[in-house]
Amino acid sequence: MCLIHSIDHINLTVNDFRESARWYKQAFGFEVVEEAVTDGVLWGILRAADCMLCLYEAPDFTLLDRHQLAEHKLHGMAHFGLRISNPEKWQRIAREMGIEILYGGKYRWPHSDSWYIKDPTGYEIEVVHWDKEKISFDPL
Repeated sequence: MCLIHSIDHINLTVNDFRESARWYKQAFGFEVVEEAVTDGVLWGILRAADCMLCLYEAPDFTLLDRHQLAEHKLHGMAHFGLRISNPEKWQRIAREMGIEILYGGKYRWPHSDSWYIKDPTGYEIEVVHWDKEKISFDPL
C-alpha cells in the first residue's frame, strides 16, 4: 500500500534568496507564496502548480556538485527534476535567459527528453518532458 501522494517540497540553501526566487520565476513560473526571516535567515516557499521549493539564504555556504561529492566520497543530491509540459516554450525561455544546457544539450531517454542545467547557486536540475505528457516505463 502506497502512502505517498507526491514529494511535497525540496529544501535548498541558496546564495541569494531574491536572485534565486527571480530566476525560478523567470525559468519555470515559480511564485513566492511565503517568506520570512527566522533567526536572522531569509527563507521562503516558491510554488509552481503542485511543485514547491523551500529556499534558505546562506551566502557563506559552499555547494559541492555531484562531481566534487564523488571526489570526496560523499553522499549528496546529484540533481532534482522538474517536469515541463511545453518544451518549445521552455527552450525559448532558457535561450533568452542565457541558461547553459549541460552535457552537450538535450538528452534522449527511452520515453522522455531531458535538459540538464544549473540554478544561480549551482544546483543541477534535470528539466524533463515526457512523451505524450505521460510517465511511462518499459516493462521489466
